[in-house]
Amino acid sequence: MQKQSIFQSKLLPYALVAPQLAIVLIFFYWPAAQAVIQSFLLQDAFGLSTTFVWFENYLELFKDPAYFAAIVRTFAFSLAIAVSSLSFALLLAVMADKPLRGSMLYRTLLIWPYAVAPPVVGVLWVFMLHPSLGVLSRYLRAMGVDWNPLLNGDQAAALIILAAAWKQISYNFLFFLAGLQSIPKSVIEAAAIDGARPMRRFWTVIFPLLSPTIFFLLVINIVYAFFDTFGIIDTMTRGGPGKATETLVYKVYTDGLLGGNLGSSAAQSVILMVIVIVLTGIQFRFVERKVTY
Repeated sequence: MQKQSIFQSKLLPYALVAPQLAIVLIFFYWPAAQAVIQSFLLQDAFGLSTTFVWFENYLELFKDPAYFAAIVRTFAFSLAIAVSSLSFALLLAVMADKPLRGSMLYRTLLIWPYAVAPPVVGVLWVFMLHPSLGVLSRYLRAMGVDWNPLLNGDQAAALIILAAAWKQISYNFLFFLAGLQSIPKSVIEAAAIDGARPMRRFWTVIFPLLSPTIFFLLVINIVYAFFDTFGIIDTMTRGGPGKATETLVYKVYTDGLLGGNLGSSAAQSVILMVIVIVLTGIQFRFVERKVTY
C-alpha cells in the first residue's frame, strides 16, 4: 500500500509554494507587465514627458528593415547554435557512455564549461581568436586564412556561434548521457543479436529512444540562443561589425539603454517574448507527435 503525505495545516502547502510564486511574480510577471505598458508609451529624450501612442512603436518596428534583418539573424543563430551544440554533445555522450578507464574524470571535465558565465566565455574565445592577440589566430594566419572577426561580419558570426555552442555543449552532454544510461541494455543487445551493426543500432534503436531528450534539449537550446547569448555577444563583438551579430535581444539593449528609445525597446522585448512562446508552443504541439516514449 502506497503511503500518502497529509498536511496537518491547510495553510502549509500555500506557505511552501509562496516563495517560488513571489519570485515568479516579482522577476517575471511584473517586468513583463511593465514592458507591455511601456511599449504603448513614447518618452522624450530627457524622460520628462510620456505620451500614450497605442501601437505606434510596433508599427515603426514593422517598417524598419533592420529589425527584420535582426529577426532572420536571430533565427539563423539559434538554428546553428542548437544543431552544432546538440550534435557535438551527443557525440561526446556516446563516447563517454562506454566502460573506459577514467570515464568519471572525462565526464566531470566535460561538464565544467557549463559553470562558466557567458561573459567569461566571450572573453576566453576573444583571447584565443582575437585577430592580433589570439593564440589560435596565429595558426590561422600561418595557414593563409585572413582571419579578422573585427572587420569580417561572417567570421564574427561564426565566432559567436562557436562560443555559444561550446558553452551549451556541457548542458546537453549531461542530459544525453543520462538518456543513454536509461536505455535498457537488453534492447541494444537484442538488436546486436539480430545482426545490426553499431551504426545501425544507433540510428534505429538508440536515437529514437533518445527523441524525448532531443526534443527537450531542442527547446532549451533555442531559448538559450534567443536570450542567454547576450553576454557573449556584448563581450566579443557588441553586435558588430556592421550589426552582423546583432540579435533581437541585443537590439533591445542597444535601442533601449544606449539609444534611449525605451518605447521601441519595450515593444521589441514584447515581440521577442511572443516569438519564444509561439515557437515553444508549436514545438510542443507538432514535434511532440513524433516523439517515441
